[in-house]
Amino acid sequence: MPYAPCPLRIQERRRELMGKVEGVIKSEIMRLAKKEVRKVSGPLGRDIRSLKSVVSQLRKAVLGLQRITTSQQKELQKGKAVLEAPPEEVKESRFSPRLIRSLRRHLGITQKELAVLAGVTVGAVHLWESGQFKPSVKKKAVMVALRKLGRREVKKLLEGKGTQKPEKKRPSRRRKRTKKARRK
Repeated sequence: MPYAPCPLRIQERRRELMGKVEGVIKSEIMRLAKKEVRKVSGPLGRDIRSLKSVVSQLRKAVLGLQRITTSQQKELQKGKAVLEAPPEEVKESRFSPRLIRSLRRHLGITQKELAVLAGVTVGAVHLWESGQFKPSVKKKAVMVALRKLGRREVKKLLEGKGTQKPEKKRPSRRRKRTKKARRK
């Protein structure tokens, strides 16, 4: 007599096979899902790494600039500030007579005060502003540095150099007595 499988065993076998199929399908779905996630997250990870390096470089640059500004502020407070600018900025800068005049007016200083700050004569500043001569590289560096300062800092610099003239007192406005008023 041939062997006939028992119906209970068949059901158990089907459950076993279905469990295996279910496991295989689950693992395949997980594998495909991970593959899709990697496909999307791979470029994002590269972008994040590059952005982190950029942020790191910017952080270093900012720290360097902060050190420079604190030292310049200390020098300003002492009154011994040296007006300098990086050579790259000086090369890139363009100074026309109009720009020199507008810089001076923006800072609220006279030609004499600009001459003191730049270490030249008043006549040289006049010639720069009239367009007859151009400032040398060192003097351009001073003006590039002055661009970065505000009115208060420039006034402090001038006070430190002792060239700031005291503010003039306005004369009181008295009425002049006319001849008629004197006679009475």
